[in-house]
Amino acid sequence: MRRILFNGGFIAALFPVFGLLRQTLSGKRGWRLWLAWAAWALSLVVVVTAITDPELDSDDDNVV
Repeated sequence: MRRILFNGGFIAALFPVFGLLRQTLSGKRGWRLWLAWAAWALSLVVVVTAITDPELDSDDDNVV
């Protein structure tokens, strides 16, 4: 868990949520807002997947 929380990519993926929250609370909810939320969620999934991918671990002895 600590590996994910202190990763720079994860921290950078969290910053856009503040603007999205402000826009969601203050503005009208249209398809563009839902698309922005979906894009943010997808980017967060990509970052977490990249961090936790076991094939990318440097501790593996089978690396060529």
